[in-house]
Amino acid sequence: MAARRNAQALVRTLACRTREKRAPSAAPLSSKASRTYAHSVAMNETVHAELAAHLLRPDGQEDICLATYVPSTGATRTTRIIATVELPHEGEREVHGNATITGGYVLRVAGEAARAGRGVVLLHSHPGARGWQAMSGPDADCESSYAGLVQQLTGLPLVGMTLAGDNTWSARVWVDGTARWAGSVRRVGPTMANAWNDDLVRTVIDERSQARTIAAWGEDLHRDITRLRVLVVGVGSVGLDIVQRLAATGLLEIGVMDYDHVEELNRDRMIGATRRDARLHRRKIDVAARLAHRAATAPTLRVHRHADSVCTPTGLASALDYDVIFSCVDRPWPRAILNAIAYADLIPVIDGGIAIDTLPTGGMRGATRRVQTVVPGRPCLACSGQISMTEVALEMSGDLDDPEYIRQAGREPVSGRPNVATLCAGVSAGQLEQFVTLVAHPGGQPAPAPLRFSLAAHHLEHSSHTTQPYCTTEQATAAGDARTDLTRLNPTLDATHGQHAGGGRRWSRTGRWVNDLIDRWVESMHNR
Repeated sequence: MAARRNAQALVRTLACRTREKRAPSAAPLSSKASRTYAHSVAMNETVHAELAAHLLRPDGQEDICLATYVPSTGATRTTRIIATVELPHEGEREVHGNATITGGYVLRVAGEAARAGRGVVLLHSHPGARGWQAMSGPDADCESSYAGLVQQLTGLPLVGMTLAGDNTWSARVWVDGTARWAGSVRRVGPTMANAWNDDLVRTVIDERSQARTIAAWGEDLHRDITRLRVLVVGVGSVGLDIVQRLAATGLLEIGVMDYDHVEELNRDRMIGATRRDARLHRRKIDVAARLAHRAATAPTLRVHRHADSVCTPTGLASALDYDVIFSCVDRPWPRAILNAIAYADLIPVIDGGIAIDTLPTGGMRGATRRVQTVVPGRPCLACSGQISMTEVALEMSGDLDDPEYIRQAGREPVSGRPNVATLCAGVSAGQLEQFVTLVAHPGGQPAPAPLRFSLAAHHLEHSSHTTQPYCTTEQATAAGDARTDLTRLNPTLDATHGQHAGGGRRWSRTGRWVNDLIDRWVESMHNR
């Protein structure tokens, strides 16, 4: 019977009868307030523009088409990234108020997707509707009739999507014959737009403590921004400040990633870290979480702590669970991995840094800070000259931290470079400005080209860098799990973990345990 039904599905015409009015979903959504979800969908702005031009017709009729996707697999969330748009050939679809496609069309695209190791997306429009769309009965019948067959051919579940007339997407993933709703759909380019499934990703704002913020960009946009999962990689001088300001803005979910511990030499830059933190060698992520909860204006704040490096497979998987990433590291290897994520996985990366030049006499010659939003449509960090793949290879081999190699090569050590807390504030401010431009696009403006500020000349420069020919990073846009893997299990990182975790004296371990209890109590009091 199953084989007969599949054969019938192949030859019959697929009628996608949609409704402009929101209709009850075929699979009820959870009513439990939650900000965790297992599925999301992403596309770049070029793909969105091509799909919208086809689906939102000038005559106001509904339309339908297919696309292919690649998975991007995080630790807790899988994102389906639309890779190619497969518009119907002549005779493969008919528009008559509603839209109709043939089984041959589905079979053709599924075969192409299978050969490329991709999945299939079935997309249709609700031209007169607004916001996230549920499925009507015909919608569910239309998608479910091909879900099993597509998965058999490609090995990946069918993704169904609806485009409303206001350019809002909704999405679901068909797993074992059941529609599992996505929590969000993001469109990424020089501007970023997110569509949210209100039933899965709810938000609560505090109008008393966030009134001035809401007044800046409106309540609707504020609710969307607070739902973003934002990861800060590196919570030293710059990252620690960014975490606190994101918490004060009202974000509900922030991740912090760093495997390092607080030392006394960090305290002239890590504003908020105490002498006790340094004495107990507290993890930087624990300090960041504590300060975030103290600054938070949201009724509840979740701070996810990742004592890891993005250069490891587990660190990369954790990073893929987020919607936006702040790069606050000064090493070439992690920045190269974040650079790749920005394109392959369509997760915007906001990078920044500072370099201070000193005179032989010991005075300051000058300082240069730079910030950059790394997204499709803007040059990558390698094209803008901010990372060198030669430096990445040296760090991956361990030579960049080998004193003998540094001496023989006549190079400057990566660690121990000058830094000043008062100048770090400029870098964090610049990165936060890039974030606001990306998600709120004030004045309708997109994220700018890379910016560079020279302290001595007080000159702000808009970079003229463009994508270089044969840039492998940008060519891998929307590659997802097929991205070039630069991660590895790092023995040096493992040794660092062991040194700090087990090498301290008993009173230090006890002190860290007591401080962990205090931090958990502070967090629970804040979230009450």
